[in-house]
Amino acid sequence: MRSYYMGERENLFTLLLSASSLSGFFRIMEFYDLIIQNDREVLSAYDQQYKELVSAQANASRNAAQLAEVKGNLVNQRARVVALEKQVNGALAASGKPEAMARLIEEFTLYWENVGLYEVKRHFQALANAMNHLPDFIQSSKNMLKTNGREYTINIHEDDLNEFLRSEDELFNSFAFHFNDGKVSAEGESGNLSLLIEGEYTIIHEPENAIMFQVDKLVFNRLELPDTTRKALQEEFDMNFYPKQLVSFLKATEVTSENKNLTVKLQLDM
Repeated sequence: MRSYYMGERENLFTLLLSASSLSGFFRIMEFYDLIIQNDREVLSAYDQQYKELVSAQANASRNAAQLAEVKGNLVNQRARVVALEKQVNGALAASGKPEAMARLIEEFTLYWENVGLYEVKRHFQALANAMNHLPDFIQSSKNMLKTNGREYTINIHEDDLNEFLRSEDELFNSFAFHFNDGKVSAEGESGNLSLLIEGEYTIIHEPENAIMFQVDKLVFNRLELPDTTRKALQEEFDMNFYPKQLVSFLKATEVTSENKNLTVKLQLDM
């Protein structure tokens, strides 16, 4: 016991040789096993604490990065608001009818809040709903998912995707996707309303592996909406594609959009 608490572990094993009888030998072995078991528990607790510390540090780093991003967005938004106020005030002052211009701006704002935002959200919601059924659509097609034994490839032509979307919601009868030059665009018109969405698909791994649709540009009735509106809509509606909903043991590693085709490469997630 003195050797154990003094850290002289190398002498413990030699005690086995000092046993004067077989029962004494096994008694020493029992003590030795208890010591080893205690060491394992201490090391296991240390390992768990270390993992928790690493996780806490990672969370702190993510929170710091998110706070920095939020701060940057707020600073940029304030600059845009100030610039927009100057632009609007300048346009009002330069116009011959500032009161009429002010009423026009107010009317457009009310139109966006009561009609425009509703229509944009309706399209985003329809797209998010359709993406939930995209894995079933890919599985039902014999040509979209292929494999060479080690790597899987999904190839979706824009015509096939548009046909699928229109089968999901008649809203897409006047709305179409296009894949070209690494970009994804979707546009359509209905009555006096027009909508254009431009972005790209990227691979993300957190909180899970997915193909995320990153909205880079959003235009409503030929007026480009601010990035704050884009981000808010993207956070509200999940338009991502999750490979594990297609095959549970696959993960996406690459995505490209060229020549009217969206191509996704997947590998075994071991």
